[in-house]
Amino acid sequence: MVYKINTEAEYGQVMEEIETYLRQATSGGGFHSLAPEDRDKLQHLSRIAEAWEDGIPLMPIRQPQTLVEMIELKMYERKLKQKELAALLEISPTRLSEVMQGKRKVNIDLAKRLYKILKISPEFILETA
Repeated sequence: MVYKINTEAEYGQVMEEIETYLRQATSGGGFHSLAPEDRDKLQHLSRIAEAWEDGIPLMPIRQPQTLVEMIELKMYERKLKQKELAALLEISPTRLSEVMQGKRKVNIDLAKRLYKILKISPEFILETA
């Protein structure tokens, strides 16, 4: 009996076996028509297939390349508007707007706040600011 799927080919084989049990259940009028050992096997196969599927990333997540992109990501994660973020960072909305538009550089005080409040790594701030 398979306990873990390790390859795409194994996943395909498991899915074919699951499909066989599903066709059998459908033609028999439902899952109750399957023998108890077949129901157990179907349940086991379904669990290992689900475990394999859960390990597949849905789509690659693009990592922020600039400090502005990182701030935008943090705003999105926290569902914050720019004005709310400015209040959280204890800076004026105008100053935050200027930073976001590239009209103003990040000073050391703001860098510290970005690190402490938004948990943006110091290395990322230094490399991208």
